[in-house]
Amino acid sequence: MTWILTNQGIRFELLAPTAEMIHPADIAHSLAHVCRFNGHTGTHYSVAQHCYLASELVAPEHQLAALLHDAPEAYIGDMVSPLKQALRWMGGTLEARGGRDVYGEAEHRVWLAICDRFDLDPELPREIHDVDMYMLAVERRDLMPAHPDAWECIQGIELPAWRIKPWSAAEARDRYFQRLLSLLSTTHRARATA
Repeated sequence: MTWILTNQGIRFELLAPTAEMIHPADIAHSLAHVCRFNGHTGTHYSVAQHCYLASELVAPEHQLAALLHDAPEAYIGDMVSPLKQALRWMGGTLEARGGRDVYGEAEHRVWLAICDRFDLDPELPREIHDVDMYMLAVERRDLMPAHPDAWECIQGIELPAWRIKPWSAAEARDRYFQRLLSLLSTTHRARATA
């Protein structure tokens, strides 16, 4: 079996996703239940809230892409970044021997279907990558247990005075969904008049 049944009752083909299989409510529901850091935060903190907050920190023209930047996780789950990096490194090593990064390929296929569904450029703007790292630094400070080892990827990031207050899964789902609908209406309206 190479498909999943989504919350909206859609058969989602993992190996051959299409824009028609992508539903905003599925993304909001699933990401609200997927925890950042593989659930190792002190309290439930969802990927939906992470994306919502990131979307508030970028320029208006990048808000929809920021909100959706982790949307593939709604369909294929989340994988901690150090493991993703290791698999990509192993994939490169395996590729030289005829292998490949299967997770990376699946994630990319889902991302392309999401981009097709929401009329996004598959290449994320640099600003979104920067905000993602900024959010990672804030999340480590506010949600993770204290530990002396540094995370090199977030060294030098200046932390804000504000703190993250985690939302329940239901609140994250509802806020994410409403923001997605709002951004879709303004983005598509702006494109239609351009």
